[in-house]
Amino acid sequence: MRTNEKIRAREIRVIDENGEQLGIMAPFDALKIARERSLDLVEISPNAAPPVCRIQDYGKYLYEKDKSDRAARKKQKVIVIKEVKFSVTVDEHDYQTKKNQAVRFLGEGDKVKASLRFRGRQMAHRDLGYKIVNRLIMDIGAAGIVEFMPRMEGTTLHAIIAPSKKAEPAPVKKTAADTSADESSATEA
Repeated sequence: MRTNEKIRAREIRVIDENGEQLGIMAPFDALKIARERSLDLVEISPNAAPPVCRIQDYGKYLYEKDKSDRAARKKQKVIVIKEVKFSVTVDEHDYQTKKNQAVRFLGEGDKVKASLRFRGRQMAHRDLGYKIVNRLIMDIGAAGIVEFMPRMEGTTLHAIIAPSKKAEPAPVKKTAADTSADESSATEA
């Protein structure tokens, strides 16, 4: 971002600190006005014809821009993909445990990658792997929606399941201090 003497256009559109247009003028004249008001001339839109410059405090502008960028980063949701691994010879109890993990991950708002690795002669029985992954998709049901249907990549079968729009993130668990505060307020009443 160019400021003050670094602005090299022949003529610029100038906006003052109150947002009012001062018109099109030479950068030298605009810089003279900015110096009289003890402010800086900042190029806001260099690609416009003529470029748009604003008379303002450059340090304050950088601070507010950084502050708004931090606020935007704080609001954005980072998508995390959690992986649940299966094998073709998975036992029923292991399957249920991993299915429950996948449902918990989806409830927390994370995506789940179900992967099943074929080893050696298991590649001849790919249909067993597809049955396990499709069963997982059916068992998860309304907790998630399938983003990528099961597909083979080398010796691994993958499927990605995203949380459904209806599923809200799990409620925050109460700590021991919160629970004791609730109990003491109940005894007072």
